[in-house]
Amino acid sequence: MAQRKSAGCRPKAPINQDNARFFLLAGLILLYLLCGAAIFSALEHPYELRARRLWRQQLDNFTRRYGVHPRALHTLLRQYEEANGAGIRVDTLRPRWDFSGAFYFVGTVVSTIGFGMTTPATIAGKIFLIFYGLIGCAATILFFNLFLERIITMLAYIMRWCHERRLRCGGVGDASNRQEPSGEEDSLEGWKPSVYYVMLILGLASIVIACSASTLYCSMENWSYVDSLYFCFVAFSTIGFGDLVSSQRQHYESQEAYRLGNCLFILMGVCCIYSLFNVISIIIKQTLNWILEKLVCPRDRRLCSCSASRCRCLCCPLTDGVYVGRRLSGEMISVNEFMVSNKVSLALLQKQLSETAHQGPRQSYGHQNGFSEGVGALAIMNNRLQETSVDR
Repeated sequence: MAQRKSAGCRPKAPINQDNARFFLLAGLILLYLLCGAAIFSALEHPYELRARRLWRQQLDNFTRRYGVHPRALHTLLRQYEEANGAGIRVDTLRPRWDFSGAFYFVGTVVSTIGFGMTTPATIAGKIFLIFYGLIGCAATILFFNLFLERIITMLAYIMRWCHERRLRCGGVGDASNRQEPSGEEDSLEGWKPSVYYVMLILGLASIVIACSASTLYCSMENWSYVDSLYFCFVAFSTIGFGDLVSSQRQHYESQEAYRLGNCLFILMGVCCIYSLFNVISIIIKQTLNWILEKLVCPRDRRLCSCSASRCRCLCCPLTDGVYVGRRLSGEMISVNEFMVSNKVSLALLQKQLSETAHQGPRQSYGHQNGFSEGVGALAIMNNRLQETSVDR
């Protein structure tokens, strides 16, 4: 009888859990977008109306003072907008399509920043951009994924070293431990670095890079420090509004050194922010699971069992034929896992991504922490950081 009820709950668990998490996240994102739209509208719309009124006053004053017909002036301004699309502006700027300008453009394309200050105007250029961006963006995303894997592995080694030193200072490696040589090894075997510590380290690294780059932009671009920090976040997060763009003037002091430093800062910043976003996405997923547990199982977990008449099967994932509670912790990777060589071939990476993309929901629920599903950077992060120790 119990086997029949357990078998009846088995197909519901992964479907309900996945659907519940998906719709919960969609609802939270929608609410987040609505709140953001309301706040930005309240902050920016009055300024837009004032700027529009001022612009109309300036046009009226100009046409009355110089006797220019308003329609002729609007025609001239429209022609200037078209010239601006080709890179022609009133201010003296560097050529957009010389080699250095084109190199800067392709860098913004493959990194998915896309500032928008330089865009192809010819039909051949637009068609070539489609194929160039398809391969370039895919290759850059792969590079970011590999960077993510290696930076997390390095952080895991550093955190393990700190953990070992803390154990030694606590007396784990003293004489009592020498009598049982496996004591320290066993204590390290069960240790896993916290996802929150990794997020903190990546956040501090991103802040250091952004502050250093902002100091450079303040002196070279004559921006305020707040504008420089704003540009760093917009560029490093690959949002790329294009209202502020670095290295666009025709002449700078120490121009070559500045352009090199600008490229290095953008590259390091994008890599760190990309890694930080993926770590934060794991924490968001943990939060979603915690919310689902509170919504479905508000009372004691012992009351939620698959033998109940109305089993929701949202907090009872299947593990070896038995539904157990989901473990929500900040642990990410065991010592055994990151002691394995981190040299992952491209073929193995593609196989992992393919298997993760095509695996059924039942396989994904076979893991204790429930964070192994996903495609792309999140899948790599989960395989590298989230799964529990592998028995040997």
